[in-house]
Amino acid sequence: MFLKAFLIAFSMYSRIPVPKTEWNEKNMRYVFCFFPLVGVVIGVVVWALGNFLMYLNYGSLFFASIMSAVPIFITGGIHFDGFLDTLDGINSYADKEKKLEILKDPNSGAFAIMGGIMYFVLSVGFWSEVNEKALDIIPFGYVLSRALSGFSVVLFPPAKKTGLVSLFKNNADKIKVCAVMAVFVTIDLAVMIYIDDAMGSFMLFTAVICFLYHYYNCMRNFGGITGDLAGYFLQICELAFLAVNVIL
Repeated sequence: MFLKAFLIAFSMYSRIPVPKTEWNEKNMRYVFCFFPLVGVVIGVVVWALGNFLMYLNYGSLFFASIMSAVPIFITGGIHFDGFLDTLDGINSYADKEKKLEILKDPNSGAFAIMGGIMYFVLSVGFWSEVNEKALDIIPFGYVLSRALSGFSVVLFPPAKKTGLVSLFKNNADKIKVCAVMAVFVTIDLAVMIYIDDAMGSFMLFTAVICFLYHYYNCMRNFGGITGDLAGYFLQICELAFLAVNVIL
């Protein structure tokens, strides 16, 4: 059961090839328990590749471009797709029902295109200023963002009765998923604070601010959470964690 939940998590939230398994109520109960492990893989790749590129002394623009693309390459862009859809929904200034319809629209609007370009411009800009010390902390953000996203999917009310979030939420063992997410968050923050107590503390503060904004955005603009909103939150978190490490 746990192995099948692990395989579903990686097949859904990454492009890492894993054996196919059946999506049923039993197998999906613990899927989100393994969601942060996708962040562990991304973090390890980011840390190893980043140090390798620094060792070879590549230019900052090349380094930043590669590092910005790594998470998208591993996840297949599933979360970034939600980020783009959410930008169109938020900036429509329509009612909640219309915003939810916009999230389902496969076409990208002007705000998605502008927001996507701006996101990568900022990401490349921040990555171009990353040093070895910051590179030791940044990878933990990929785990933390996914653990917090898992919390939100389980705890926030769904914006609609259909969709992947409702499917996962209805079949999840909420108490155990929250307990596992809490363990991931605690260990992640503890290690960051051990490496650099000031930076770890700022990462915690940033995570709290992002999570509160996530709740406000879901409830104020959409009446609950959807898969797109969870992806939007994850991308905002990762950019915020990167920015905090560079600026501070």
